[in-house]
Amino acid sequence: MTTDEVLDGVGPRLRALRKHRGITLAELSTTTGISESTLSRLESGQRRATLELLLPLARTYDVPLDDLVGAPRTGDPRIHLTPIHRFGMTFIPLSRRPGGVQSFKMLIPGRLREPTPQTHDGFEWLYVLNGQLRLVLDDLDLTLPPGEAAEFDTSQPHWLGSADGHAVELLILFDPQGLRTHVRGPGQRA
Repeated sequence: MTTDEVLDGVGPRLRALRKHRGITLAELSTTTGISESTLSRLESGQRRATLELLLPLARTYDVPLDDLVGAPRTGDPRIHLTPIHRFGMTFIPLSRRPGGVQSFKMLIPGRLREPTPQTHDGFEWLYVLNGQLRLVLDDLDLTLPPGEAAEFDTSQPHWLGSADGHAVELLILFDPQGLRTHVRGPGQRA
């Protein structure tokens, strides 16, 4: 695909994204600082996309810049994850979107530790894959076996660790804005 073909696809992609999100040009102009007329010309293909225009749009839509321009995927389908080591635990990022809900696989080593509850902004949802998770949340001291899930406001004092001295493996969805995770049942619509 040529550069011109990639750039020609940006406008329709931006319009479709805005319509799908139910955002007006006026609302988008307010959040990005880009005039309505420039946004309209960009969407209709009368104005070429530039980095100065695409960066605030990517931030507002909370998508990678590659998604806005329709950048072709590389030939290598592997995801190269860089583990994060904090508090004696390993967090493996499973999502690459900046901002919004972030997903991690978390590995807690097999050792018993004294709980040291912490607080921070956000909302967390977790699902235990393997092992016995000890979740201390305010005055609650819970043990979650594989297959159990929990969600909580991270402004509450909380701590995660091994309940039995063996390693624990879990999935975590974390929203720094503090929005709850919603799961819809069959037949329910957004």
